[in-house]
Amino acid sequence: MNTRKRLRLSAFVMATTSHILEGQWRRPDAQQHRFDELARRLEDARVDAMFFADVVGLYGNYRGSWDIFATEGLQIPSHDPSVMISALGAATEHLGLAWTSSVIQEHPFNFARRAGTLDHLTRGRVGWNIVTSALENSHRNFGMPGLTPHDERYRWADEYVDVVYKLLEGSWDDGALRRDKTAGVHADPAGINKIHHSGERYQVDGPHLVAPSLQRTPVLFQAGNSPAGMDFAARNAEAVFMFAGSPESAAKVTGNVRSLASRHGRRPEDLLFFAGLSFVVGSTEAEARRRKDDADAYMSVEGLAAHMLGGMGVDLGDAPVDTPLKDLEVEGARGILQSIIDSVPGGSPTIEDMVRYRAERMRLVGPPERIADELERWQDAGIDGVNVINHVIPGSYDEVIEGLLPELRRRGLAQTDYAPGTFREKLFADSGPRLNSRHPAASHRGAFRNTPR
Repeated sequence: MNTRKRLRLSAFVMATTSHILEGQWRRPDAQQHRFDELARRLEDARVDAMFFADVVGLYGNYRGSWDIFATEGLQIPSHDPSVMISALGAATEHLGLAWTSSVIQEHPFNFARRAGTLDHLTRGRVGWNIVTSALENSHRNFGMPGLTPHDERYRWADEYVDVVYKLLEGSWDDGALRRDKTAGVHADPAGINKIHHSGERYQVDGPHLVAPSLQRTPVLFQAGNSPAGMDFAARNAEAVFMFAGSPESAAKVTGNVRSLASRHGRRPEDLLFFAGLSFVVGSTEAEARRRKDDADAYMSVEGLAAHMLGGMGVDLGDAPVDTPLKDLEVEGARGILQSIIDSVPGGSPTIEDMVRYRAERMRLVGPPERIADELERWQDAGIDGVNVINHVIPGSYDEVIEGLLPELRRRGLAQTDYAPGTFREKLFADSGPRLNSRHPAASHRGAFRNTPR
């Protein structure tokens, strides 16, 4: 009898041409913009969520300029995922819809208003991936002189989420929204509170202008791999998105973050871990290898290198490919670099190893049975779900839906129907629609009832 829990499945997408696996947009079957049809297809297959990545600036120069990013369609153009979610929410009924928003790009008061509105429009199905932005151009786009130092970005994020939590969880008391037409009382002012936040970066009076939505706070995702990022995730995240080169590397991260969460008064099961993996599925090994070779024919090694190196904030386009990564001084994306180094056993990985890692180390190739065996190894390492990276839309997800999902369902590793309720209730068994009492945001509930009017 199968005793395994199901894996949560999310489609990892971005409103751009080339997201992770560069060059694939050139394929004749590529329709990287057809998100409405993809969302309906994912919902029909009972996939848990569509997860939108995002950036608010260019990657660092490669070989002296940023030309390659335009040539490759490498995350430029890039459209606002929160706007897309407002449309996709109307086209679906159960699919979770998570989007990435950086603390640098929007004031927390306005972000809380956006998040609450989207949660209303989707009937409680949104998630927020909290990022701090590791691209220098992103910081310059919002008036800063350069990249904010790594640990300072997380101190910034601490205050940012604190403001958002106060607005979403503490500004409106339960029952304050009455809508009593007979009495002529739409909302009880005694139950609506200013938050009077005064911090290092933000002064926010309040109150929150959006009435409480079903979840109040979106499901909280986070993807930090550095010590500061993992501690932030342990305190704040409900779902941790991670790149790990192997189940062994994943086990180190899941164990570490869950241990940190326990120290912060949370439980290990309060966090779900999603591994970023791509799949090439065939009915036989030979067919899977043929499909892999077909995809690799479109792979852009230059694009992969520009993406990885640009994300580190330094131009290494002319560096020898055998340069060890440990010799590089990198301020941006420090955690990602360290995870790459840690993922290569017994050696000192080079730039070339890094590029191959990007294309190969998070890709499972084979017939459904063998891929399912591998996913069980990942699950044993502490993974609760997979954020499915695509080579091409919709084909990569069709392979998973038609080729892999039947085998996962046979093993009890994939759901056959959605649980009722909000995105949070669908992800966590026996959960209510709101953050549990162990989350730091819960401390703001009822905390502002006696504040000045």
